[in-house]
Amino acid sequence: MSFLAAERLLLLLLVGALAAAYVLLQRRRPRYAVRFTELDLLASVAPKVPGWRRHVSAGLLLLSLVALTTAFARPQADRQVPRERATVVVALDVSLSMQATDVSPDRFTAAKQAAREFIRGLPDRFNVSLVAFSATASVVMPPTQDHLAVERAVDGLALGQGTAIGEAVVASLEALRSVPGEQGLPPPPARIVLLSDGANTSGRPVELAQQAARAAGVPVSTIAYGTQDGVVDVEGQLIPVPVDRPALAALGQATGGEAYQAESGDELQQVYDDIGSQVGTTTERQEVTAVLTGLGLAAALAAAVTSLLWSPRLL
Repeated sequence: MSFLAAERLLLLLLVGALAAAYVLLQRRRPRYAVRFTELDLLASVAPKVPGWRRHVSAGLLLLSLVALTTAFARPQADRQVPRERATVVVALDVSLSMQATDVSPDRFTAAKQAAREFIRGLPDRFNVSLVAFSATASVVMPPTQDHLAVERAVDGLALGQGTAIGEAVVASLEALRSVPGEQGLPPPPARIVLLSDGANTSGRPVELAQQAARAAGVPVSTIAYGTQDGVVDVEGQLIPVPVDRPALAALGQATGGEAYQAESGDELQQVYDDIGSQVGTTTERQEVTAVLTGLGLAAALAAAVTSLLWSPRLL
């Protein structure tokens, strides 16, 4: 937390002095009481001391003064606020290894379901694009705010041979270039979310795609999907298709994105939820004076109420 008028916090010294004075008065009170020699008479005329309760009102009043003084210094804090604009490219691996059934009912079916849920949860003003890749990569749906159309495009994806991760990143960057800018506004933020279950086997090297993404300032969040025990049946022969997690992690880290792992449909949905919360909000520095003012007023009200209930006089 920071303050726009930090010098006003010096007023807290006065609050501290008031607290010290209260403590001092409480310590001196017994000595005054002992000076009254008729103790029986004192017990009959003096009001009952409410014990610890008599300090509650004073404590609440001091808390109120601290909160209001802090609010007077105009505090600021980081807050998550919804983004107005952004473009997200969902790049899905449609290679034959996605037939593996180590994820129920299989990697491909579960991945499409999670992708649809992810797209459905993005803010309406976001542009969303769909890229599919196997041996090559293609822009299935250019950036659009018609999220339902993108969901339908996900349903229509079909499997193919090979895995071209580098081509998928380049195709995603090309899709982003087609998004028109708004006059007088900076380019909208962009993110590529790439899901794959294997290593790059076709097209340009991933390293070249990393360089292109860094040059464009577009982070790539990668999802390594599946388990190390995945296999596919190719003409009666079981072929192992383990996930290449290190390669996907390197792509995410090199481009300023994140690297995730998911070994089930539920885990994949959690990953997408996490990514959605990141791209759907931005951190802004905002003044939080109203929050502390409300706390101070609530403490002052509580001090008044407790004082009236437990004492015949205010404080």
